[in-house]
Amino acid sequence: MGTRATAALFVRLKLRLIRGNLRGDVAKQLGFVFSCLAAGVVAVLGFVLFALLRLAPADVAQDVGIVMFTLVALSWIFVPLMAFGLDETLDPARLTLFPLTTRQFAVGMFAASATGPWPVASLVMLGGGVVAMASGPGGVLIGLPAVLLQFAFCLVLSRAVTTALSGALRSRRGRDVLAVGVVFFLVLTQIPSLILNRGLPGDPLELLAATAGVLRWSPPGLAAHAIADGGLVGVAEIAVLALAVVALAWLWIVALRRALVTSDSSNRGGGAVRRSRVAAFLPGGMLGAVVAKELKYARREPRGRVNWFTAVVVSGILMFSMRGQSDYDGPALVIGPICLAAIMMGFQAANAFGIDGRSLWMNAVAFATERDVRTDLAGRHLAHAVIAVPLLTVLSVVAAVTAGDPGLVVATTATAWGLLGVALGVGAVVSVLIPYTYPERLNAFTGAAPGQGGQAFAATLAAMTGTCVVGLPVIVPPLFGFTAWAAVAVPYGLAVAWGGRRLAASIGYRRIPDILAAVSRPV
Repeated sequence: MGTRATAALFVRLKLRLIRGNLRGDVAKQLGFVFSCLAAGVVAVLGFVLFALLRLAPADVAQDVGIVMFTLVALSWIFVPLMAFGLDETLDPARLTLFPLTTRQFAVGMFAASATGPWPVASLVMLGGGVVAMASGPGGVLIGLPAVLLQFAFCLVLSRAVTTALSGALRSRRGRDVLAVGVVFFLVLTQIPSLILNRGLPGDPLELLAATAGVLRWSPPGLAAHAIADGGLVGVAEIAVLALAVVALAWLWIVALRRALVTSDSSNRGGGAVRRSRVAAFLPGGMLGAVVAKELKYARREPRGRVNWFTAVVVSGILMFSMRGQSDYDGPALVIGPICLAAIMMGFQAANAFGIDGRSLWMNAVAFATERDVRTDLAGRHLAHAVIAVPLLTVLSVVAAVTAGDPGLVVATTATAWGLLGVALGVGAVVSVLIPYTYPERLNAFTGAAPGQGGQAFAATLAAMTGTCVVGLPVIVPPLFGFTAWAAVAVPYGLAVAWGGRRLAASIGYRRIPDILAAVSRPV
């Protein structure tokens, strides 16, 4: 089989997998359509904003282009791991039994990686760099291959990192390390915001030029500078970039060959079962059993831990970044970050049944009435509160003390608790309306099974929108200084959580077969 035939085969395979996953499921079809629309918006806005750099001085446009090309390359490493997870259809372990050579695997996986709305959006956005930086016909002629080579570099870099980490991504220890790594990455992404709010130490253009001067010699920097140069130097830079792509592709093939012959140890037996230390403090019956199970999931599931860590870290960063050069020093600077943490913690309830996967059938057999479903949801919410309430309390104390206003501790804590209840109630309804599968392996940041990425995004967006709208009566008054209103937050949150569970149980009891099918997708 030739190179062109292999690439076409993998592209058709991916398109058929996408089409098969969408067949007969309206929720997934809507999620996929929304994902395509979002990719289209990103492509158009990215191209237009990039092209507007044409109005800036040539040196500034070049510096911004170098930085942006580098950020796009970095996003191809981290975004697939953090947003909706890896594309499991490209996992090397799933292709080991196919009668293909390593070269054919690499060509096919490269072609499949370039298939989809988001790769096209990246390519269109990079095309805006030609409009922004090309100074003449030479820049346009060099810019077209430069953009294509930059796009190829992003794809190969993403696949090389994925393949090299594939063994670790299947192990629990590797997922734990990545869970810590994603928190560290989130901290790094907030450093520019902290610097901007605290004031730049020098001229922004000088800092931009210094940053671009360092990134200038990276492969993305060479691509951007080649477009701006448009001469013989640009041709030489394109040649160096092509050699970099070839070298990186060779490293990817080496990692791919090793991954194809390395046994998968992710499914090997584990250690002994330990009795839970909190069992003595839990209620009896179904409620206590659900709480114990959810707390065990929270302790063992890396994706759960990274969500908790992310909520804490992001709120901590906002505590300091929001108090920059602004003269405003109201309660919003204390309450706002903690409310965001409460919302982020509550988002985990937006797919309550997904973490059970195929084992949900045991719950489904035990659900004899709507009350059983309500009890199950109540157990999940109680387990969630056992973790979230102490964390929000500590964050509230830290935020109020660091702001120099300890009197806001009670108002901040009550508001956060109430908003958490709202998020749990909204999440319960979303869980029965837009359920999706949590992949059992690969990495800590996989959000959904193949073909369900748009569905996961739609569920997150619905939970976020619903929580913000329903939580407005709790959030708005304290943010504008009416801190006494926080006394209503906890009862309001409890009422929304109770109502959400009742509504979700009423809907979910009739949709148990659909929910079970949605969370039991093969991964």
